[in-house]
Amino acid sequence: MKPATVNFTASIERDLLRRVKVIAAKHDTSVNALFNSELRYLVETFEAAEYQGINNYQALLNFSLGKADDTETMEVLGVESEEDLFLLMAKAHLPMPRLSPERTAKMVDDLNDLLN
Repeated sequence: MKPATVNFTASIERDLLRRVKVIAAKHDTSVNALFNSELRYLVETFEAAEYQGINNYQALLNFSLGKADDTETMEVLGVESEEDLFLLMAKAHLPMPRLSPERTAKMVDDLNDLLN
């Protein structure tokens, strides 16, 4: 028996939607199927960790959503390097957080200052 589905409305960045459509086409599937698969993975992983009393996934999710910075997340997880944090993010299938445009611009300015 197929689970009941419902329609809902969401917003997505235009560029992200374009990229998702490319991935869906390359894998002969739909954006909807990709979306459902990723949401199911997120929910099942979170619920399993919560059931087992493991807060690591919550810490990684907070980092991914920009609710915690890298230093704080590394401390909670007990990891010593950003490389280990990035590996955990990849294993959890969570995207890396994006820097704000202001922080990105400051980093570019700092790099340009080093070149001058």
